[in-house]
Order: sequence, then C-alpha cells, then structure tokens
Amino acid sequence: MGENKNSEGLYEINIDREWLQRIQDYFADISGLFLFAIDKKGKQITDISGRDIRETARVADLISKKQVEDLFKRVMFTKLEEQIVENTEYSNMRLASVAIKVGSDAILCFIIAAVYYEPDGENAILNMKSVVDERIFLGGIDYLREIFDKIYMGSYTALSAKAFYDRNNSEESELQESLNRSNSLNEIVQFLDSEDSYESICDNIVGIAAKTAKISHAYVIQPNTHTNTIDILGKFRSESADPVVEKVNPADIFKYAAIVADKPLVVSSRTEIDYDFRLWVGTLGIIAFVVLPIFRARPQRAVSNYLVFADNDPSKVWTREDIKFFGEVAKVIQSIFDRHLHKRSIAASYNSLTFVLNNVGSAVYVKDIKTGRILFKNRIFESMFSREIENGTLDELFDPSGQGEGNDPSYFEVRAKTNRHWYDVNRTPMDWVDGRKVILFSIFDITDKKIYQQKIEQQANNDYLTGLFNRMSCERDLSAHITKCRKENAKGCLLYLDLDDFKHINDGLGHQYGDVLLKTISNKLNKIEGIKDSCYRMGGDEFIAIIPCEYYSEKDQILEAVRVMFNTPWFLKGGDYYCTSSIGVVDFPEENDTVQEVIRKADIAMYESKRSGKNRTSYYKDEEENAASHRLDMEKSMRDATSDAIKEFEVYYQPIIDIAKNNICTGAEALLRWNSTALGFIAPGDFIPLAEYLGLINPIGNHVLKQACIDCRRWNESGHPYYKVNVNLSVVQLLQNDIVELVEKTVKETGINPRNLTLEVTESLAINDLERMKKILHSIKALGCRIALDDFGTGYSSLNHIRELPIDVIKVDQTFVTDLATDPYAQSFIRMVGELADALKVKICVEGIETEEQKEILSDMNVRMIQGFYFDKPMRKSDFEDKYVYNYLDAMDHPDMD
Repeated sequence: MGENKNSEGLYEINIDREWLQRIQDYFADISGLFLFAIDKKGKQITDISGRDIRETARVADLISKKQVEDLFKRVMFTKLEEQIVENTEYSNMRLASVAIKVGSDAILCFIIAAVYYEPDGENAILNMKSVVDERIFLGGIDYLREIFDKIYMGSYTALSAKAFYDRNNSEESELQESLNRSNSLNEIVQFLDSEDSYESICDNIVGIAAKTAKISHAYVIQPNTHTNTIDILGKFRSESADPVVEKVNPADIFKYAAIVADKPLVVSSRTEIDYDFRLWVGTLGIIAFVVLPIFRARPQRAVSNYLVFADNDPSKVWTREDIKFFGEVAKVIQSIFDRHLHKRSIAASYNSLTFVLNNVGSAVYVKDIKTGRILFKNRIFESMFSREIENGTLDELFDPSGQGEGNDPSYFEVRAKTNRHWYDVNRTPMDWVDGRKVILFSIFDITDKKIYQQKIEQQANNDYLTGLFNRMSCERDLSAHITKCRKENAKGCLLYLDLDDFKHINDGLGHQYGDVLLKTISNKLNKIEGIKDSCYRMGGDEFIAIIPCEYYSEKDQILEAVRVMFNTPWFLKGGDYYCTSSIGVVDFPEENDTVQEVIRKADIAMYESKRSGKNRTSYYKDEEENAASHRLDMEKSMRDATSDAIKEFEVYYQPIIDIAKNNICTGAEALLRWNSTALGFIAPGDFIPLAEYLGLINPIGNHVLKQACIDCRRWNESGHPYYKVNVNLSVVQLLQNDIVELVEKTVKETGINPRNLTLEVTESLAINDLERMKKILHSIKALGCRIALDDFGTGYSSLNHIRELPIDVIKVDQTFVTDLATDPYAQSFIRMVGELADALKVKICVEGIETEEQKEILSDMNVRMIQGFYFDKPMRKSDFEDKYVYNYLDAMDHPDMD
C-alpha cells in the first residue's frame, strides 16, 4: 500500500492492472457482457473485454465516448448515483456505469455494455453471438459490484491493510471459486428456457461445467441398446487432452455401465474400484471420473443418459464442492431433459424451477409484488427461517422499508435478532413462470465470515510478522502515557530504534533470515524489564519502546540493556552476524507535546545517531530542530540533484605520492563533493550518510566510478600511462547483486585499462561478511582491477582474514598518523603494517600526512605511497590536471609503480 491518502485520511488502494484485466476478462467470458475499467482520474486502465474478439472490437467502436464520459462523471463525482443504466442510440444495446468505492471515495469505474437479442428492432445491432437478456445484464452488474465490494471491504484501515489482505487471501479465493460456480450455474440455468435442441444444450452445458471445474473431459452419452451403439449428445475435451468416448468400443461401455447402473459413481485417483474397470479407464488416459445418471420418468423410471466428468490428472481428488457442482449441473440437465419430454408445459417448467431452486445451496423465496404473498420458498429457506415464517416477520427482516414497488436489484446485509446470524441478501425483481411481477430473494448465511472479520479487526493492533504492537497502537498508547504523565506531573521516555544496515542482512542472507532477525529482536526487546509491554514495530526495521512514568527512574538501566542486546551477535543461517541499532531518545511530556511531536523528536535524535556513525544513542536537544529542518532541505535538494543527471555532484581528486621516487605523483583518489544550488557546498560527512539512508548512494556512486574512469583514461593517454585512480565503493554499492557486472560494464564503456582502476573497500565491511566479500572481490579482481583495503586498523579483522582477501593495497587510516611524531604505538603499528604488506606482497599507503616530520618518519618505515594535505588537498579536476597531468611529466618513465 502506498502513502497516498484519500479524503478520509486513510490509505488508498493500489490497483494491480494485470490482475484487474484478468478478473475483467474472466467476468466477460462467463457473463457475455462487454466491459472496461476507468480509474478515478478518468483514464482507461484496462482493455475492453468480451467473449469474441471481433464482436468486442465492434462494440468498442459503437460505444459513444461522450456518453461514457457523462456516465463516468455521474457515478464518480456525485453522491447521488453509484450505478447507472442507460439506453444507447442502438435499440438493443444498453450501457451502464458502476462505481467501486472504498469508504466514501470512488476508486474505480466499470463501463459495461450489453447487447440484447432483438432481430426486428429498429437500428438494432445484428449478427451478434454475445447477446444476453435484461436479467443477465442487471444480475451481472450486481455480481461485479459484489465481488469488488468483497475484495476491497475493510482494506482502507490505516497501516493494517497488509495483515487484512494476507488473512483474506483464502477467503477471496473461495469467494472467487464460489462465484465462478454460481455464475456458471446461472448461465446453465438459462438453458431451461432455450429453444435449442437437447443435444446443442448438452454440448453447451458440459463445456461450461468442464471449464469451470478445470477438467479435461465431459460428456453426455446415451447407450442405445437397440443398435448397440453409443450416442454422444454433448462433449467437451480440453486442447491438450486425447479423445476418450470417441475411440472406445461400445461393448465395453455397455459392460461397465452395468457397474454404474442407476447410482452416481465418484472415482478419484485413490479410489479402490473393480480391477478390470480401473485398468480399462487407465488405458483411456482417465484417472478420475464422476458418472451421474439422467433418468427417463415414463413409461417407467430408467436411466436414459449418463453425465460424465473426467480428468487425466494423475493426482486428481474430487472435492465436496466439485461433487456438489456436478450434481447441480446434473439436476439442471435432468430438468431440461424432463422439460423436453413434457413439451415445456408451464407445470413442467415450474417443477423444474422448483427442483433447481431447492438445490442451489442458498435460501430462496419469491414474493408477489402486488399482493405481498409468498409464492415460493425452497427447503433451505423453510429450514432457516421457520420461526419468521410462523410469526409473519419476514418483511421486517428482509424488506423493512417496503421496497415491493422497486424495479432495481439491490444487495444488503441483515442481522437476525432471533439467532444473531448475519445474512447477505440479494433482492431481484423478475417475472414469475405465470407472468406475475415478483421479487426473488436469495439469502446466504455469512455469520462465519463476519466472525472471522471481527477476529481480524481485533488483530489489527498487532504487527503481523513480529507480534509486537503496531504504529496505530503506539500512537494510541503514547497518547495515554502523555496524559497520565501530565496528570501525575511525572516523566516518561520514548526510544526510537532503527536497525543499522539491515538491508545487508536481507540482501546477503535472504529476506527469510531478515524476518527471522526481526522476530528475534522483537522477542528480546519485549523481554526487557520496563518496556516489555510497550514495544512497537513501526514498519520495516524501525521500532519504538515507551518507558512509562513508573519506570522512568530506571531509564539508564533500560537503555544499557538495549545497547548490550544490540552489541551481541545474532545467530543466523549457521553463523554469527552483527546488526546494531541507532537510537533516538526523547523525554516527555514537554509543553504542547503531542503524539506526533514526541515521535518526530525521537526520529530527529535517531537520525543524529545515524549521521554520527551509527550504533549509538542520541538524546533530543532543542538545537536539533534547526538541524532537522536543514536535513529536510538537504533531503529535498539531494533528490532534486539525483533526478537532474547528478549535475551538482563533482568528483575531486587528491594526489597519491610515491615518496621513494622523489615524491612523484602516481595517480589520485576520487572523492565526491556536492555543491548544491540551493544550499551551497555541503561536507561529505553530512550528505553521504543521508544518501545511504535515502537509498540514493548507488546512482551517485556509479556516477563517481564512471567519471573517474573517464578522467583516468584521459590522463593515461596524455603522457601518464601508469597513473591510477582509486574509487571508494560504499557498503550499499558493494552489496548490489550486480556490482561485478556494473564494474565490468563501466570499464568497457570508458575504455580504461583495468589495471589502472583501484577499488577501495573498508576493512569493517570486508570482514563482517567475509565469504560473500571474498567471492565479490575475487570476481572484480578477475576483471583486472586492483583492490585496496581502506581504513585499515579501525576494524576488528584478524591477520588470517586479511590473507584470504585478494587485496593489492593496504591503506592505513589517518587516525594513526595524527601523533606519529610522538606516539611510539603509532610508529610501531605502521612499521608492523609495512612488514605485513611485504609478507603479503601488497603495497601500503598511509593517509592523512600533513607535515614534513610525518613524511620523513614514514620514509624510514618501508612506506612508499602517501596522501594528505602535506602535498595537496582534494582538488577540482581542472586544478589537478593543470598541476599533475599537463604540466607534470616526472612519472612518465616509471612503469614499476604497479
């Protein structure tokens, strides 16, 4: 769910267009209607759907754009109409618009067209296969609104939508399957009034049923005992299935029909049946099948046809819903068969309709609009509402407003006071078998679904993954804590925790281990005394813990417990991994403190921890308000700069000097600088952590890499073939899945000699995920590039780990040379690193040299490469090239600088 909000302040629904197109195509196929969807901005977001491609294109051309625009505006931008049906300039085409709403906001509009069968109508659309009657059209509109109401019901609840959707997936799937079967049965029932031949009807019905059940074969067969032949009255075979009944010996069918006799037979892949029978159907490629007899009532009851459903799936097991569906299809075919035998008399039609409605799986009753008398009620209705029938209170329950004169279908929910059950009610005006105007009520018991939804709403206060309270609960509880502290003149405290580099765990180990880590952290956090009942997951890798006023005196001990927890490695995927946290702390309440204000202050303090190097705790201070405002300005400017081809970011170069070769320049380290149009020059220590935090470091870092390679190649071609350029790879860059491919692509595109490109990685990054780093660095090394281990001495690596990395250069951090002239430890450390470099056959480079004295001391310590302000600060490209490229030829004859 995105962060756009609707007029009620709730989060809007993101519409998956591909999913919507599939649902729309399916609906059009089963209903015979033509439709497309328009978003709330008036943009058509799906192609028009229909059963037949040519007919769909024809209808699309006939629909008036002006009429569509008018229908769209009326249902989307007014409160009076949510569903409109209008005539068109063609006598047999109707056009409808339906608004799909979330809360009070319309998010989607369907335009639905229907073509009626009207061969003699003036200005009618002729020669169309996809024709429907008014009942199908209006019923289809109801079904469409019903399904989308179900899908989006309750989904706009703020920040709890994801848990709601996850728990409703199965319900939605069941609803979809139930709707498919219901729609198919509705379509099949329409054949009760068909004037087509029995064979044609059977052919259509088995096709609809088989596609709905997703099986390979379906038949209506009639064994002819007089001719010993088999008549196929209706058949369906999927495209990938082989013929079955068409190729068998009729004698075998007569033989095994005796096994079926006049009883239904259901055989799944695991059903034990007669061995010869199983062997025979196996040779036909059939594993599971259902055989349902169709009876002839006169002159005596006997089997006339068999309805056969079969599938070639080796693991096919029929479900209860499958069998029920097949049985209802059989009942419809039985009714059609009886109707044909009885010459479609009114009595036979009524009996057939009664038979079907008694077995549709829902409560049904029919009410005469004029007299109010109940003309029909099926067995399920009589069983469910016997008390209301006896007391005469049906209208009070299902028609309290006396809508008997209404002509439009409607859908609503009711709750019965007598048994406290919930019901979905579909109210549909129609013509009865004798021509009277009636209302058909279809009633479904949805009590179990309602109970389930209430359970979900109860769980809406908890995070679905960790079990901690969620943001909504946090804001509610924090408000109560602030009120309590004010009332008791006491203090409370809020901790805002953001995991450091959590993305590395997700990318390196996989999201499943990231989830394991979040659960483990939540579990341990929730066990710390003083905050065990007030920990919240705010989303992603952010947490809040509230220290109530009664535990405020123990704030330092609680903070220490949290720090100790995060300084301990986490056991994941068979090994220990570190994942620390930056923490912002704020006391409350201050004057005019609100819930949002307290959380905002803690967030500001947390960001200060991030900016200061991560894995630390920062307390909110009033002076940080300006810093927070500046951070927002800097964030906006950075997003603007990165979207504008990164023009504001400039690559500076600091020379790397070989002091063993008369202080000649051997190349430079590329360093990023940002001269913001809005904010001026910004220090790297301020904007680089922000770029990493915002996820913008990758495009910026890629820009630096490419520009540095382009510049180095120009230096090489300008008389300095051995100049090298060093480029720093950030943590985020190096953990990209395609970092090796990115480096290879940059080398090829810029034409730089890969030996002249040195990529610097920090010691702490290289050691924290050693196995992954070894693989990445070896792959980069295979491209011909050099690897430098930056900031050496600041991490916790062992010498054995250093040996495993394919490094070419060790760069000693500048913190070891600040007091180099007077600090014996610093001198011993650098001397030791020089000996280590000799043993590993790698170069050593010392950073941060600022004085002649520091340089001279290093000259006696087996150190060749140094860089620092003593020679030059980082310089603009033009200044560096003027001094060290175009007017500097000392390095041209020194190929040994590798």
